[in-house]
Amino acid sequence: MSETTKNIDNYLDNHYIHRSNWLRAAVLGANDGILSTASLAIGIAAASDIREPIVLATLAGLVAGALSMAAGEYVSVSSQTDVEKADIDREIIELKETPEIELQLLAAIYEKRGLKKETALTVAKELTAKDALGAHIRDELGLNEISKAKPMQAAFASGAAFTIGGILPLIVTLFLPLNNMEYSLYGFALFFLIVLGALAAKTGGSSIKKAIIRITFWGTVAMGLTAMVGYLFNVNIG
Repeated sequence: MSETTKNIDNYLDNHYIHRSNWLRAAVLGANDGILSTASLAIGIAAASDIREPIVLATLAGLVAGALSMAAGEYVSVSSQTDVEKADIDREIIELKETPEIELQLLAAIYEKRGLKKETALTVAKELTAKDALGAHIRDELGLNEISKAKPMQAAFASGAAFTIGGILPLIVTLFLPLNNMEYSLYGFALFFLIVLGALAAKTGGSSIKKAIIRITFWGTVAMGLTAMVGYLFNVNIG
């Protein structure tokens, strides 16, 4: 591999889009872990005068949520993988049975992107000669290493991130005073969400301010509604 090729590869690796798959799963998991676990704890705390039910509910929500997130992400991404594989298998058959039509289709794709008709056909022929299936997977189906579905990676990232996020509200229920516990949970959860939003935005190269506003607003709505449920029912647990 030439030095120029290495430099190009290194330059491409620096783009934030390469992090999108695992970052999405990790942020979603951690956000869900903080929000759902804290919301559950707030709802119980609003209806309970003792610590044990709050801690037990929070722990149960943490375990169930982490397993649910991991399983859900695995099933979801596996379904995407199945669809991708089916399309690739069909593409293999089409390249064997109708290679000329596939060549013209590839040329048409490049022509739509701005190449002249003759240039598009030349590019299509050269790419087909080198790796016909790879060219069609990338340019006809729109699949590449960045967007490629990875079920185990997504499941692990979501489950682990949910666990890390959910542990934070659990710590609050274990050690902070019972008096006004729901307000403590809300304050700490909001702080955790803000930190998460800022880190995710920085890692993904997006606006930190927008991420914090978005996560603060929806976090407040979710936790506020859950606390309202606890107050409305006003069930004395314990």
